[in-house]
Amino acid sequence: METVYDALDAAHGGGGQWAFGTGFDDPLVGVDTTVPDGVDPADLGAYCLMLGDDALVLAQRLTEWITAAPELEEEVAFGNTALDLLGQARLLLARAGSVGVLGSSRDRASATVPDEDALAYFRDADEFRCTGLVAAVNGDFARTMVRLLVASTVRLAVLTRLRGSRDPVLAAVAAKGVHELAYHRDHAARWVLRLGDGTAESHSRAQAGVDAVWPHLTDLFTATDVEQRLAAAGVAVDPADVREEVHDVLATVLTRATLRVPDRPGDVPPRGRTGVHGPELTELLGTLQGLAREHPAATW
Repeated sequence: METVYDALDAAHGGGGQWAFGTGFDDPLVGVDTTVPDGVDPADLGAYCLMLGDDALVLAQRLTEWITAAPELEEEVAFGNTALDLLGQARLLLARAGSVGVLGSSRDRASATVPDEDALAYFRDADEFRCTGLVAAVNGDFARTMVRLLVASTVRLAVLTRLRGSRDPVLAAVAAKGVHELAYHRDHAARWVLRLGDGTAESHSRAQAGVDAVWPHLTDLFTATDVEQRLAAAGVAVDPADVREEVHDVLATVLTRATLRVPDRPGDVPPRGRTGVHGPELTELLGTLQGLAREHPAATW
C-alpha cells in the first residue's frame, strides 16, 4: 500500500533523499549561481558554510525543546523558528556545494545523497564552521531565550547588509531571511523582557542566562581572512561592522528587562569559524547525523 511519503516522492521525481525536503525541487532553481567576477569560489563556499552551519546547528538546538518547553505554544514557536533556519541552511549549504565545497568526509556518503545533505550529515565536527554561540548547550528556558535573542540579533544585522551582496544567492537568502529573523528576534526579546522584569526567580534565571551566553560573543566580531576578502569584494559582511548595532540592540532589551549588561567582549581569534569546537558540538552532531550515517544509502 502506497504511503503519503511514497506519493510525495513519486510526485517529485522519486529518489527519496534525506533532509530539508531534498529529493524535491532544486533549492537554487531559478537563481543565478554564477560566482561574481573576482571572487574565489572556495572563499564563497567557506562563507556559505559559516552562515549555513550557524542556521543548521541552532535549528537542531531549538528542536531539543520540542516536548520539553514550558508551554505548548512555545513548542510550536520553537519548531517554526527551527524550520525557518533549516530553510536558510538548505539554501546556503546548497550554494556551498554548487561552488565545489564537499567536505573531506564526502566519500563516506552515498553517491545518491545531494550536496546539501552530504554537508549536513557527513562532515565531522572539525569541518563545521558554526560559532560557539549556536553550538553551546541550551541550558534552561531563560538561557535559551537569551541565546536566541543574541543569535537572531547578530544574524539579522548581517543578513540585512547581505541583501546588497554581489552574490545573487546570498542576496536572495538575505532578502527572505530578514523577515524571518525579525520575528525570531522580536519573539526572543519579548520573552527576555517577561523573564527579566518578572518574578525574583525568573529575573535570577534570566540574568544567569545572560552571564552564560555573553562569553560566546568573544570571537563573534573578529573576521576570518575569508570574511575580510569577501567583504572587500562586496560579497560578505565584516562582522566587526555589526558590532555596535548588535550591542545597542542587546543593551536596550536587557536594560528594559532590568538585567545587567555584561562588559563588552574583547577581540580574540575566531574559533568556531576555523573548525575549533568543544565536545558539545560532537554530541549534537551524533544526534543530528546518527540515522543518516547508519544508513547512508537509505531512501524514504
